[in-house]
Amino acid sequence: MNSILRKRILMVAFTQLSIFVLSFIFNHKISLLSYINISFYISAAFILTSLLVYTINSGFYDVISRSFTLAFSRGHKHKKFDEIPGLSELVTINQKPLLFNGIVNGALMLVALFAYYFLLT
Repeated sequence: MNSILRKRILMVAFTQLSIFVLSFIFNHKISLLSYINISFYISAAFILTSLLVYTINSGFYDVISRSFTLAFSRGHKHKKFDEIPGLSELVTINQKPLLFNGIVNGALMLVALFAYYFLLT
């Protein structure tokens, strides 16, 4: 098996384990409803973080970060606007593993949600 896929599956397994642990900590039991609730928050956090990293890497915030750096460095060191690195050059996080983990955990949450809806109601 590919090492990248192995790392992603291990990350999903660790996230699932943490969902069960958080369910037990907050609700003192592991139920399908608590699993659905906690996995929704964790999946949303992974997906929103990957979208934020994607937006940063696309260069959307470069002008804003350069402007803030220029404004707050007045009097200390005179730099030209083009010499200041953009935020997309500083943040080098790959958003694909975060998105993969969020989508897989979201899909598992949807399976649990359909099971809860069709089997328990």
